[in-house]
Amino acid sequence: MKLIQLPTQAFEQRLKEELVENPALESGKEESLETDEYEAEDNFDDYDDFDNEKIDADEINIDEYLSNDETPDYKLQANNYSDDDEDRSLPFAAPVSFHQDLINQLNTFILSEDEREIAEFLVGSIDDMGYIRRSVQDIVDDMAFTQGIYTDEKNVERILHIIHQLEPTGVGARDLQECLLLQLRHKTPTDAVSLAIAVIEQQFDAFTKKHYDKLLQKFDTTQEQLRKAIDEIEKLNPKPGGSFETNAKAIEHVVPDFAIRIVDGELELTINGRNAPELHVSKDYQEMLQTYKDSREKSSSQKDAVQFIKQKLDSAKWFIDAIKQRNETLLVTMNAIMHYQQEYFIDGEESKLKPMILKDIADMVGLDISTISRVANSKYVETPYGTKLIKEFFSEAMKNDQGEDVSTIEIKKILKTVIEEEDKRKPLPDDKLAEILKEKGYPIARRTIAKYRELMDIPVARMRKKI
Repeated sequence: MKLIQLPTQAFEQRLKEELVENPALESGKEESLETDEYEAEDNFDDYDDFDNEKIDADEINIDEYLSNDETPDYKLQANNYSDDDEDRSLPFAAPVSFHQDLINQLNTFILSEDEREIAEFLVGSIDDMGYIRRSVQDIVDDMAFTQGIYTDEKNVERILHIIHQLEPTGVGARDLQECLLLQLRHKTPTDAVSLAIAVIEQQFDAFTKKHYDKLLQKFDTTQEQLRKAIDEIEKLNPKPGGSFETNAKAIEHVVPDFAIRIVDGELELTINGRNAPELHVSKDYQEMLQTYKDSREKSSSQKDAVQFIKQKLDSAKWFIDAIKQRNETLLVTMNAIMHYQQEYFIDGEESKLKPMILKDIADMVGLDISTISRVANSKYVETPYGTKLIKEFFSEAMKNDQGEDVSTIEIKKILKTVIEEEDKRKPLPDDKLAEILKEKGYPIARRTIAKYRELMDIPVARMRKKI
């Protein structure tokens, strides 16, 4: 079950770990043996069935079979080097951190030793988004208790103005309002910028709540002038520190676990075996066990060694069987999903996605619902229409006005389309959206509209308003 829930990349890592931990497990295609008695399946029976205590033969030193003394020299050497090759190491990138970049910028200012200590402390108080989220009084107290730097709020405020001159513009702000003002004041003065500064400085709350009528009345301006001012504000960066290169989180590349192709009008499913090596039980370990079986007398150390070998062989066989079962379970489950949603996978039209819950697939393949959930939650499938998270194909059913079951995915898509096409100067409230969907044949309550809208991260009508 643990292997089933692992996506492709994590599964590949798990294989590597097992290959390192278990010497009886090998990767690559297994070479055919000279005699049938050493075939893998026969050997599993051999080491599972015989009784070590009943074997009488000459004493054999198992250690001889565990050593590498007979490994040919050519297997221990690389032959892809020529005499004139040099060992070259690639240089590692050493990017400057966000806070170090700010410290470096401070070096361009003429500051006294005390001022520099305060400035560096302030830089250290800036979070990754570029904000100082502490009051000046807290900073003054913290410097006194932890750094032995004694100053006052007025002096810290003065040094903070120097921090506000650093790049990226807006860094060191204590809240969003101050951050936007710092950026606007660095812009080339125009009528639109001046109005934008006045809006943020005097009517920030009305701006965030999009009370445009109140702003028009307050500043006695036209809709066109206010729109230009808002355009200037929308160009600003509310998280100046987040744009710094080394602060960006590592981009996670999605590796699909399955691929669906359309071949001659038919769907074809494959599982991604990208970097997963073919595994088999070590021939050397099986031979060690067979040699021990054929011997007559055993020492206690040899018996301990053979127990170790048997344990590793058992573990290797179990792991190989577990991988086979994992692949079979994944293929059976995804194949059922593919056929259940065949109409969608043929032409890619989301409106053709059928209502489908975990129990539907569990009943089709005869597996537990928890197993289907493990497959769906963390796996991706590559389709002709993009790479999709499998759990996105699951949805509840709702009745349309004709009594037919339709997927909630289809309803969400229609709702999103209606909102995208609305007049942004007069966005549609939820009750109006409910009426429109009812006219389209989907009788849905207003509270359900609100629920779907929130699931799609679409704000309420007032927050969608544009001037």
